Amino acid sequence: MQENLDRYSRQILFSEIGEEGQRKLGESKVILVGCGALGTVIANNLVRAGIGELKIIDRDFVELNNLQRQILFDEEDVRRNIPKAIAAVEKLKKINSQVKLEAVVADVNFTNVEGLVEDAKLLVDGTDNFEVRFLLNDACVKANMPWIYGSCVGSYGLTMNIIPGKTPCLRCLFEKAPLPGMALTCDTAGVISPIVNIIAAIETAETIKYLTGKSKTLNTDLIAIDVWESSFEKFNIDGRRDKFNCPCCKQRKFEFLEAKQGSSITSLCGRNAVQITQKSIARIDFEELAERLKKLGKVTFNKYILKFSINQYEINLFADSRAIIKGTSDFSVARGLYAKYIGT
Repeated sequence: MQENLDRYSRQILFSEIGEEGQRKLGESKVILVGCGALGTVIANNLVRAGIGELKIIDRDFVELNNLQRQILFDEEDVRRNIPKAIAAVEKLKKINSQVKLEAVVADVNFTNVEGLVEDAKLLVDGTDNFEVRFLLNDACVKANMPWIYGSCVGSYGLTMNIIPGKTPCLRCLFEKAPLPGMALTCDTAGVISPIVNIIAAIETAETIKYLTGKSKTLNTDLIAIDVWESSFEKFNIDGRRDKFNCPCCKQRKFEFLEAKQGSSITSLCGRNAVQITQKSIARIDFEELAERLKKLGKVTFNKYILKFSINQYEINLFADSRAIIKGTSDFSVARGLYAKYIGT
């Protein structure tokens, strides 16, 4: 337990938290999956608020184009080519030495997700693709662990709280992940920092509410915000769990944990290449996808295959959404490239 509460005096003065709530925060452990745009803001907020323990899980490393919105990183982190989780923890230790911090550099997948997310009061979403979110949803529902979903692209963001057995889960609202090539990503559509900060702030507030025992004030809607259009909407989803026979939280079928949904990945021997195959076959509109990708790298396509080159990598995407990614034998790198440029 953190004994020095002076640094939190302004937060303690807020009657909804008070000293009792502050002590509860200091006794809580949170898992944050993803330390990019959303994750860095959430981690910064929680550490400054006095969370007891924070485990940060991320597979990626710091790049120059991250600095526009990922607030814990700087140019020195880019030069050092350092993993995001490590860089974040280094910064956060300087902000609040009272918080117990753990950095995990890992690709979250069906083989490791249950072990990575165990032993905490709450999981917070800072990820950037739906396949990982569905994995988290399966793992949290199975373990009866609450989690907070958040996402943003362009100027638009979504967030909702998921409390197993009480609220709809992610699959109650989105039965399946968007098909490859259909969903916009930050790497193809861009993202601006104001929407990141807004969604991350809501996720942080909901985290603090839950950990301080203020369950009556928790958001029960799906919140949608477009900061460019100045729109704020709340969608009532209370009855969705009762009306929909959800395969996850109602039928207890954890299809992403069991690798029956999502993607499979294999190394192509001797080729420095990885193949990613989607369990659900989708026909990809190459013309539409090429239009988005041409701003980022070299793109060519015919009716059978789309070839996209960026830096030292080459993505060869087939019409059924299968891809061969050349230039790496690292599964984590390959998954990241697919998620960034094709989308899941």
